Amino acid sequence: MSAPTRIGVVFNPSKGAPDKLEKALESVDATVTWHETDPDDPGIAAARAAIEAGAELVLAAGGDGTVRAVAAHLAESGADVDLGIVPLGTGNLLARNLEVPLGDVAAAVERAVIGEPRRIDVGWADTGQARYAFVVMAGFGIDAHMITETDDDLKDRAGWVAYVEALGRAVTASEVIDVRLTADDGEPRDGSAHTLIVGNCGTLQGGFTLLPDADPSDGELDLLLLDADGVGGWMDTLRNVVWDNGIARAFGRGADAQSSDSVTHRRVRSLSLELAEPRVVEVDGDEVAETTSLEITLQPGALRVR
Repeated sequence: MSAPTRIGVVFNPSKGAPDKLEKALESVDATVTWHETDPDDPGIAAARAAIEAGAELVLAAGGDGTVRAVAAHLAESGADVDLGIVPLGTGNLLARNLEVPLGDVAAAVERAVIGEPRRIDVGWADTGQARYAFVVMAGFGIDAHMITETDDDLKDRAGWVAYVEALGRAVTASEVIDVRLTADDGEPRDGSAHTLIVGNCGTLQGGFTLLPDADPSDGELDLLLLDADGVGGWMDTLRNVVWDNGIARAFGRGADAQSSDSVTHRRVRSLSLELAEPRVVEVDGDEVAETTSLEITLQPGALRVR
């Protein structure tokens, strides 16, 4: 595919690096337009303005919120436009999963300009009051706490091991509740959980893989349900997450994600969820709403990402 001749840069000014962005784009033979995000709108209006200005490639320069907002508009509008990512946040979750260069603005811009586009799926989480796009993960429970509670210094020194430490602190914020799940228009199933995650991608910061089978281009979402209760349940969960689906897989043991007494893995294309008590829903690491019901759907191949 030829390089784009018109590029729209959607950037979050609070993330800095505009000088590096401008310098990286100086050598690009294209018309560049610039569109700032707003604290009340992390990128939807800016992405719309970039497309209206004729952009063939929209660069989302910011954190996960900026990337998610731009992706949401591109997917919902159906615009014939490529997405490029210049990761400037702390999580940079989609960039990590797509192996976009981190900490190197020039390298990220170069990849976006000359790289081959790849189709990826977009998930949608509907609480009944609002609908939110996600490109990495959505759900409720300890996943958001694991992200926000992980010690940055420990993460820098120990990588994914830091999430084990964070997991121990996160469990105090999660209680098992009754849930009713309906997957892919099947029969409703009653159960219990303190955490439910539906993911398009599987890797978090520090290289910690929560959903080892997740592939953003496979037309499916990966479901993780945790219902650990008591010391035995949490020991089983830690063994499953850290050993069975972490260390053991890293050494080539196990072809697919392994379930256990307290951990369930499966793949879905849609999911209807009813909760006995309200829970805060997160999408791509951001808490967005508290609800007792959630509808998850998938928009396959909705984005072309360079």
